Amino acid sequence: MTSLFSEYRLWIFDADDTLRRTTVPGQPCPRAEDQWVLLAGVRERLRAVRWNTPGAPKLGVASNQDQVGAGIISAETARSLLHAMVYAAAGIRLPEPAVQFCPHALDVRCACRKPGPAMLERIMSHYDIGPSATVLVGDQASDRAAARAARTAYLDAAEVFGWAQSA
Repeated sequence: MTSLFSEYRLWIFDADDTLRRTTVPGQPCPRAEDQWVLLAGVRERLRAVRWNTPGAPKLGVASNQDQVGAGIISAETARSLLHAMVYAAAGIRLPEPAVQFCPHALDVRCACRKPGPAMLERIMSHYDIGPSATVLVGDQASDRAAARAARTAYLDAAEVFGWAQSA
């Protein structure tokens, strides 16, 4: 289990449908603490790693949170929910620069919303780890494209967490 995590020095995870799922039908991301759960195997896999300790891989999160830009939730709420997710999943508190989210509405052009690379680049800069030692774990074509744009590796969440691939 932990041997997988030794392949890269920096692991950046998408949030929604990669680490957590929203419990409100039709809602793309949670708007409150009681509106999400971790996905199967996430806690077990991530807590098996001593993230951000000397010699261990570093952890980051990059998530599109367009509901902030739409005025549905505040940036503070989105940030708090992402930090709570990381703590539930990995048992650690990450520094602010390691948790990046795009707050822009879907109709706003920006460099940070995946498939853009800006969130990944900011996390790599924070840890001073380059693209060749970094992997993005996600579940969408936009995640794969963001990894390509940032020149990092990409792994599908189903592969990392051992979920059956959809047919």
